[in-house]
Amino acid sequence: MSSQNPTLQAIYALDTTLNIIRTLQPDLSPIPNITSFGSAATVYVQLYYDGVEQFYCEADTCSQTLGNGTDSANFDCQNLQCTCRAGTTFCGGYHPADLTKTINGLGGTLNIDCDPVDNTTNTATCHFQQKDLLTLFPPSGLTLNGCSFGECVRQSVIDTGGNVNSAAVSSGKPLSGGVIAGLAVVGGLVLLAFLFMVFGYVRQRKARHMQQSDNTGMQVDVHWSSVTYSVPVSSSSNFLDRFGSHEEKTVLDNVSGSVQAGQMMAILGPSGAGKTTLAEIIARKHKSGTVTGNVTLSSRISSNTGAPRIGFVPQQDVLPPTLTVYEALLFAARLRLPENVPDIEKRGMVEELMAKLGISALRDNRIGHSESMGGKTRGISGGEMRRVSIGLELISRPDVLILDEPTSGLDSVSASRVAQILHDIAHDPVHPIPVIASIHQPSSKLYQTFDSILLLSHGRALYSGPGGFAPSEYFAKVASNVVPAYPAGYNVADYLLDIASDPNVSLFQISEKNNTAASSTGHVNGESGSSEPTEKSSSADQVNPLLSRTLSSPAALSSRPQLAYATTFLTQLQVLAGREWKILRRDKSLFLAHVATSSVLGVFCGGLYYKTDETIAGFQSRIGCLFFLGALIAFSSLSALYNLVETRPLFLRERSIRPPGFYRDSFLMSYHYELFRQLLFHPSMTLFNFLLGAFYRNGGVAILLSALSALYQMTFAGFFVHLNDIPPVLRWLQWLCPLKYTLEALAVNEVGSGLLIQDTLQGVPVSVSASLIMNMLFGFGADNYYRDVLVLFAFIAGFAVGVIAIVWWKVRERR
Repeated sequence: MSSQNPTLQAIYALDTTLNIIRTLQPDLSPIPNITSFGSAATVYVQLYYDGVEQFYCEADTCSQTLGNGTDSANFDCQNLQCTCRAGTTFCGGYHPADLTKTINGLGGTLNIDCDPVDNTTNTATCHFQQKDLLTLFPPSGLTLNGCSFGECVRQSVIDTGGNVNSAAVSSGKPLSGGVIAGLAVVGGLVLLAFLFMVFGYVRQRKARHMQQSDNTGMQVDVHWSSVTYSVPVSSSSNFLDRFGSHEEKTVLDNVSGSVQAGQMMAILGPSGAGKTTLAEIIARKHKSGTVTGNVTLSSRISSNTGAPRIGFVPQQDVLPPTLTVYEALLFAARLRLPENVPDIEKRGMVEELMAKLGISALRDNRIGHSESMGGKTRGISGGEMRRVSIGLELISRPDVLILDEPTSGLDSVSASRVAQILHDIAHDPVHPIPVIASIHQPSSKLYQTFDSILLLSHGRALYSGPGGFAPSEYFAKVASNVVPAYPAGYNVADYLLDIASDPNVSLFQISEKNNTAASSTGHVNGESGSSEPTEKSSSADQVNPLLSRTLSSPAALSSRPQLAYATTFLTQLQVLAGREWKILRRDKSLFLAHVATSSVLGVFCGGLYYKTDETIAGFQSRIGCLFFLGALIAFSSLSALYNLVETRPLFLRERSIRPPGFYRDSFLMSYHYELFRQLLFHPSMTLFNFLLGAFYRNGGVAILLSALSALYQMTFAGFFVHLNDIPPVLRWLQWLCPLKYTLEALAVNEVGSGLLIQDTLQGVPVSVSASLIMNMLFGFGADNYYRDVLVLFAFIAGFAVGVIAIVWWKVRERR
């Protein structure tokens, strides 16, 4: 529009142009805040003199009135505000006529009257009217000639002939094929998870309605022969030599022995004799070295053909510290007893077992941490912990019970009590089982509770036979000139340990000769002169061999027959979730620390970014706030690593005895306060920390790598370095950065509602879309929201699969 006012033309002879942009409805604009400015019913005016902007005005609450029967139009707007560009011709650049004060003082109501359009020129005459302008340019205000008109609307408005409805207004850019495919995959996974849970529920119901089988014991006898175990060692300091060849150290050498149902055997020997190794091999534990020999488990009841249940109690008591004694035993009963056993019956069995172990008085006492686990919280005593560990194995009604130094670290009274309990278990009149225990240095009273003895020295068996005074009589008979005579009244166990500590070489030859003779006659050394063992051996010839395995490699142990899961997946999930929720409620320290940290930092961020304006600097502060919260979440998720490292020993013990529930247990352990947060980014970082914790046994290495990955993500998230300015050789790293997708999705969400940036740059007012500023400052795409969300889902799924895979193949008990 060109002004032809005589007064104005006399002072300013060059061309004067006035641009008026009226926004009717921003949703109808192709690109809000770029092809239109401001909210609905507003007007934006710019006056140019000789191509240079002189001043601009804004007004709102505009209404339009059309002339009756003519093409004339009238606009009435309120709250007029004008700003003069300092130093321009109108605003101080031409001193005889400085309009700065006049223009900046314009306000009130703005009226724009336009005459009908001249069909020959397609232009019209308009009048820019305001009370002060009417005084300066009477009678019709600032007259504008050659006014042309136009509209900038969406294509959908044109396609519908101007009939705009809510659907047309709200319709946005259609989703891309990749986004639709991603949403379909996510929906498919959700449906698959739902179907899996339904299938688990059906299996659970079916298992609970199955008829209970006979739970009588198998009366298993255990025999092992020629058991040898060696581990690779390297004495060379040269890396190439160590890589090329390996020497082997023999831990066990051709060890044989047996124990029958209703007997209790002690494996004696000095430190390093191989007691623990033999107990673990008989218990079918995974060994890292090479195992050869034969272990046979046979039942005296011919009708039993199932795999025998072997209970193993490790030397260290690894127990959930926040649970009570009753809760720990009930947890084991619910997972290790068959699904069709009612819960009330399981509770009764737990009460009966606690009475048998003498720990009924500790029913509601929390277990606490043992000294070997750091002793952070004090609970029950060491002897009581040992009885709880034994109870965790007895609750599954094992056919064989093996214990690794059950009396180590206990006083004589507690050790005798544990030994008596084991003796009563072995000689149970209804369900007698063989009990094998490695003992380091038993007292005389403790020694007399064992029925049979296996004496080891340097990995070889010096004696295997009845207990009591039979070992001393045996050595007096076959090696009187090799070993010292037994002093009357001396502890037999100490006497045997004295012999095994520094044995004469000829003693190994005598033992090997007797073992060879025993193998041919069916007797072990020390039993040849006893009629009772001969009777037992003859009865054992009629037993049913349940399990006989030749151990020729490490894989032989892992390929042993396995017991089926006692409970279904859904039951395991429910029981584990219940335990972890109970632990969370009792150990609130980390949870409360997360809540307190989030609250304090929330207040801090709220105060720091309070009333952030809609300028370019204000928009950058908004993104900075989002980046700060993302970085906070990245570092706070390190607590998941602490939980994983702390509970790893408990998981290894539980997995080794069935049911192995690591990935379910570990997820639930941290999900309660890690994964149910406000962002998809947090689960992805928590699972990434799980991945590191599962892969590295050293928790310090995992924490270091997690912190370095957080710094890497902060670098390539787009806040510190513009994504398009990253060197091409490193630019691909941004696609491996979950924080980048999180920050971009949140930034796009901020500008998606049509945020308008209004700022002044060197005196020039700027009103531009925030999406344009976002792309200019950070390189984020305005259409990447759904893509970013789907990529974050992909990170979560990928890390979860990685955790499960590593745990399944790598995180196993290796002894």
